[in-house]
Amino acid sequence: MELPFLSRRQRKRDHIVSIDLGGRTTKAVHLQRSGERFTLVSYAVLDAPISDKAISVDLLADHLKNVARMLGTGKAKPVTLAVGVTESLFRQIEAPLMPVDDLRMMLKFNSKTYLQQDLSDHVFDCCYVLAGSNGEEGAKPAAANAQKQRIMVGAARKSVIDDLAAAIKAAGMMPDQVVPGLIGPVNAFEMAEPEAFRKETIALVDLGFKNSFITILDRGEIKLNRVVAIGGDRLTSGLAEAMNISYVEAENIKVGMPTEVQPSLETVLSPLGRELRASIDFFEHQNDKTVGQVYISGGSARSDFIMQALQTELMAPCKTWNPASFLQIDPQKASELEPVAPQLTVALGAATSAF
Repeated sequence: MELPFLSRRQRKRDHIVSIDLGGRTTKAVHLQRSGERFTLVSYAVLDAPISDKAISVDLLADHLKNVARMLGTGKAKPVTLAVGVTESLFRQIEAPLMPVDDLRMMLKFNSKTYLQQDLSDHVFDCCYVLAGSNGEEGAKPAAANAQKQRIMVGAARKSVIDDLAAAIKAAGMMPDQVVPGLIGPVNAFEMAEPEAFRKETIALVDLGFKNSFITILDRGEIKLNRVVAIGGDRLTSGLAEAMNISYVEAENIKVGMPTEVQPSLETVLSPLGRELRASIDFFEHQNDKTVGQVYISGGSARSDFIMQALQTELMAPCKTWNPASFLQIDPQKASELEPVAPQLTVALGAATSAF
C-alpha cells in the first residue's frame, strides 16, 4: 500500500532510512533489502525537538543529524519521513478513472468538491483501491467504463513538504518520500501478519502522543479510518492530575502501572475506549460484519494494564503485535528490540512503501 507524495522514485532502493516524526518521540529505522528479504540494520528512539512554535528547518535538520548518528548511517541514504495526522491528510474518495497525475491536478483545483475542504495549497498523491483485491496480488482497478473508482488520497501543505525536504538535505541525507503516518501500521501489518491481513476483519489501533487512530481492515481493504484526539499525553496528564503528581512522575509509572494507580488510569482510558468502540460499532452496523481482533501498537501498548483496560472497553480481543517480525535481525539486537518494537510500527510501515 504505497502512497508517497514527496517524489516518485524511478528505481527500487536496496537501503532506506525511515523516520517517524512523533509529537514526543522520534522513531527511526534503517532497513536493507536483498530480494524478498528485509534486514534491520539499525534503529533509534529519541526525544523529539520541543518547541512552543512550529519547528524551524534548522532545528529539524539538527535533530535529523542526531537521528543519523544514532542509526550509524555513514553516508547519505534516501529518507522516508512519516508525518502525523496534524501535518497530513488521508482520505478515501470516489472519482472518475483517469491517470494519477491528472487526479492530483483535479484534487488540487477541486478539493472542495471531493474533500470538502479548500486544499489548494496542498500537494497530493493518489492510488486506486484495487477492486476485489482482498490483499491479493494481480488485482486491477474496476472497468474503465465504470463511472467512479475508489481512490486513496494523501496530502500535505506544500510549505510543509518543502521544509521537510530542506531539513533532510541540510542534515546530509536524500529526501525520497513523505507518507501519512496513518498508513504506516497498515503497511507493517501486511508484512508482519500476512494471513490475518488477507483473510480476516480486524482493527488496527495506534496509540500516539497527541492522537490515536483506528483503521479497520476487511481482508486487506481499508474500510474505515478515524483519528481520535486522545493519546499518551492525555493519559499521562490525566494520571498526574488524578494522583496529584508531576507529569514526569506519571510518565515513569504509566507503563509499569502499580496496582494502586490503576483506578486513576481507568477513568482516563474510558473516553479513548468509547471513541474506538464507536468506530467499530459503526463499521459493524454498516457492513454486517464483526471485527474479530484488535491489534494495538504505539508506546502505550507496552503497558499490560492499558491493554487489558482497552479490551474491557472495546469488548473485543486486543493484543499487541510485533511489526518487526518480518525482518532479519541480528540475534544480539532481537532481545533489546522486543520492548520498543510497538513504537516502531509507523516507521517500519513507511519504510516498506519505499522499496
